[in-house]
Amino acid sequence: MKKDDIVKNNLDMLNEFMKYAFKNPDILDRIPKGAELVILPENEPRMYKENMKLVEKLKKAGKPFVVVRMKLPEAIPEPTIELMAG
Repeated sequence: MKKDDIVKNNLDMLNEFMKYAFKNPDILDRIPKGAELVILPENEPRMYKENMKLVEKLKKAGKPFVVVRMKLPEAIPEPTIELMAG
């Protein structure tokens, strides 16, 4: 995967996680201060593999991290924007 694709996909996954966190804010209390958040999408094998590389790198460096496993929606809806004149 290209680095740009990895970044875009991780931002999309973070967006989905944040939607969940807004509905369930107590989940944020389970993430230690200073820890990196790594999302492992159970239904996206390529991104799962890419993000596991990050998990291994963080382990080797001894840095704190939290792994979130989640299924992502099959399709992220794209909004339709309409300009309305009044």
